[in-house]
Amino acid sequence: MVEGPRLYNSLTRREEKFVPAHDDDVRFFVCGQTVYDDAHLGHAKSYVNFDVVVRWLRCRGYKVRYIQNITDVDDKIIARAKERGEEPVALARRYEERFLEDMERIGVRKNVDMYPRSHDYIKQIAEQIGLLVKKGYAYSIGQDIYFDVAKFKDYTKLSGMKLEELEKHRIEAKEGKRHAYDFALWKEAKEEEPSWKIAVEENGVEKKFVGRPGWHIEDTAMSVSIFGEQYDLHGGARELIFPHHTNEIAQAEAAYGKRPFVKYWIHSGILSVNGEKMSKSLGNFITIREILKDYSSETLRLFVCSTQYAKDIDYNERAMSEAKKRLAYINSSLSIFYNAKELEEDKESDIGHITEGLWKEFRAAMDGDFNTPLALSSIIRAVEKLRAYAEMKGGVGKLEKEHALSRVLECASVLGLLEDGVYRKSIPKEASALIKERERLRSVKDFGKADAIRTELKAKYNIGIEDSEYGTVWYYV
Repeated sequence: MVEGPRLYNSLTRREEKFVPAHDDDVRFFVCGQTVYDDAHLGHAKSYVNFDVVVRWLRCRGYKVRYIQNITDVDDKIIARAKERGEEPVALARRYEERFLEDMERIGVRKNVDMYPRSHDYIKQIAEQIGLLVKKGYAYSIGQDIYFDVAKFKDYTKLSGMKLEELEKHRIEAKEGKRHAYDFALWKEAKEEEPSWKIAVEENGVEKKFVGRPGWHIEDTAMSVSIFGEQYDLHGGARELIFPHHTNEIAQAEAAYGKRPFVKYWIHSGILSVNGEKMSKSLGNFITIREILKDYSSETLRLFVCSTQYAKDIDYNERAMSEAKKRLAYINSSLSIFYNAKELEEDKESDIGHITEGLWKEFRAAMDGDFNTPLALSSIIRAVEKLRAYAEMKGGVGKLEKEHALSRVLECASVLGLLEDGVYRKSIPKEASALIKERERLRSVKDFGKADAIRTELKAKYNIGIEDSEYGTVWYYV
C-alpha cells in the first residue's frame, strides 16, 4: 500500500494523511466547466491545481480515476443561447469543444479519464430526486422540486456557516418554498428551453414533471453513478463550498444514508487580476485563449504553481514576466547540462547527491499538501547545480547525465513543466560566447555595448536574453 501524502481537508478543517477507501485506488471528482463561454484564467488555475494533484498521486503509485464533469444544462447556457439566437444544446457543444481544446493546450485533458455531461445523466438525476422525495427530504411546488434543508442535519458542516446566515447567500426566490434557503432539484420547463419528462412518487402518488435538473443534483447523480455512494476525493474552487458543495453533500447523504459522501474535500484559491476580482464589467476578464497568445502554456503552469493550490493568486504582467524568466532559467540551465560533452564516468561525481537531494526535497514539498512553490524551488536548485557541475568539469558522464535528467524530468512533469523539450535545444558556440561577453560588459557597467549584443543575438540567432534573479537566461524567440 502506498504511503500517502498529507492534505488539508476542508470538511474537517485540518491537515490529514490521505488514505483512500480501496487501498491504492483513488476516485477523484472535480467540478468541471459550465459551457456557456470560453474558460478564463480562474478556471486555468483551478484545473492546473487539480491536475498537479492527480499527477503527484499517480507518481506516488496510486491508480487515480479522475473525473471532471461538463455542465451542459444550466440557466447561464439558456440565457446566453437566447442572447445569440442559438439552440442551447448547440451553444453548449461548441463551448465544450473549445474548453477541451484549452485543456489540451495547458496539459490537463490527457490526465482526465472522463468528462461526463449532464445531458447524459437525466435518468440518474430523476432516480436520485425520487429517492429524496420518497424519504421526505424534498417536496414539490407545481412542477418544481425543492430540497428541504431543515430536514438534513449538519447542512452547514462543510461551510461552517450558521443556518440563519444562509438567507444572505445566493437564494432562489420561489413562492411556496418551506424555507428561503431550500434549493431546486428540478425546475419547471419554460418555453423553448431544454426539458425532459420524469415521474416521481410523492406521498404515495406518482406525479409527472416536465422540466430540467437544478445545478447541484447533476454532480451527485454523475459521481454516484460512476464512483458509487461514497468516494475518496472531491475538488473545486473555494467559492463553490457554499452553496454547491454544501448541497452536493446534503443530496447524496440524504438519498443514500452513508456518511461521509466524500472523505476528503480540497479547494483551490481564487485568482484576481491586478488586485481586483476578474469580471467582464471591470474589463479584466482574460480567457485561456487570450493568455496563450502572449505566453506559453508552461509559463502559465509555472505561474500557477508558484503559489500553493489553496492560496489566492494575483495575475499581473510582472508576475507572468517573472514566471517566463524562471522557466527560461530552468530550460537554459538544463540545456547546458543536457548538451554538455560526454566524458568518462566520474566516480567522485556529485550528481548522485544532487538528484537524491532533489527527490527528497520535492517529495517532502508535494507530500505536504501539494506545496508546489517549494517543489518548484527544489527543481531550480537542482538544475542550477547540474549546470554548474557540467561547466566546471567541461562535460558529464553519459550514465550520470541520463540518471540526472530522468529525475529532473520526473519531478518537472508533476508540475507539467519541461514537457515541450525546449531544454534539448543548444545554442551556437558563437552565441554562447556573445552571452558571456555581455555578462562581462554588464559587470563593468558598459550597458550600451551589452544592449547591442542583446540586439545582435536576436537578429542573428533568434535568441532572447533576460536578466533574472538567478542570472542571465536565454531562450529562442
